[in-house]
Amino acid sequence: MILDGILKEGDPLPSVRSVAAEYRLNPLTVLKGYQLLVDEGLVETRRGRGMFVNGGARGLLLQGERQRFLGEEWPRVQATIQRLGLKAKELLDGGSGTPPSDAAEPLPAKPNPPKEKR
Repeated sequence: MILDGILKEGDPLPSVRSVAAEYRLNPLTVLKGYQLLVDEGLVETRRGRGMFVNGGARGLLLQGERQRFLGEEWPRVQATIQRLGLKAKELLDGGSGTPPSDAAEPLPAKPNPPKEKR
């Protein structure tokens, strides 16, 4: 929610109970997740008021997600792109371009079998 911009700097986090109910999680699981956010400096606890998003939290999360994507996901994506022989233009066009000239031709449709006479 922070990364997507739903929660902005200074916004309160939803209560543990509401998150647990909405996502069908154990409240202790949600509480542990919230504590991880506190430990990472992304949110702060204000006694008697709840937890609030710290300044710069979105930037920190974005930086971490970018590093994770480039280190873990991008190598697989890049290998698939190379295996399929995709070009940058095809990717940027969203795959709406025509297939390369060396792409396999589609198989012809099977002719209908002759109907039996009765």
